[in-house]
Amino acid sequence: MAAARAHLTDGTEGPGGEETPLPFRRAVAALAGFRPRPEVRLAPLPAPRRLAPFAHALEASVEADGEELADGRFVLLHDPDGQEAWRGAFRVVTLARAELEPEMAADPLLPEVTWSWLTGALRARAAAHTEAGGTVTRAGSASFGTLADRPVTAEIEVRASWTPLDAPEDTAGAPGAAGFPALAGHLGAWCDLLAQCAGLPPESGEGAAVVPLPQRRGPQPL
Repeated sequence: MAAARAHLTDGTEGPGGEETPLPFRRAVAALAGFRPRPEVRLAPLPAPRRLAPFAHALEASVEADGEELADGRFVLLHDPDGQEAWRGAFRVVTLARAELEPEMAADPLLPEVTWSWLTGALRARAAAHTEAGGTVTRAGSASFGTLADRPVTAEIEVRASWTPLDAPEDTAGAPGAAGFPALAGHLGAWCDLLAQCAGLPPESGEGAAVVPLPQRRGPQPL
């Protein structure tokens, strides 16, 4: 992998002096064409430089009634030669985070339920994938002394990655192409997870039936 990098587009990085592969350009275009629900806002983010020859990154926030309820990032990696650990040429790496009410954070089933939201969202979006893995972390904090008047806080964080598989068509019915997956469904599934972590009810017509968590406090920036 070349050490030098050239900025390709907002949120995209690739090796300097090399033509960006067509499958990667098409995959990035599919991400750019996705439109999330109104509460979810996507924006380009500087892509990581050392994880793969080509990368594209987005950040997201979930807002409702003027309050930020969740945030996260979505990174698409591409190695034209493939990577053994990925079992493919593409890899999606994600982070989703939201603050919880402390009593909800104490639920022993919270990590399993939260992970099921992601896997259910991928199924509902027909986002074919393999080699999925990740962690669900919950943390709480209490303040003392001069900070004792601050409320107890709790947070949930989901870090997940998976290998998207080539698909004949994306969720909008647009034809796919050999050599790259239909990425809109994968980004959509991640946005669905963010919305669920934020406590928003499912949109009409969403495939996965879920029980949202209670309203959160707004998380700190990434």
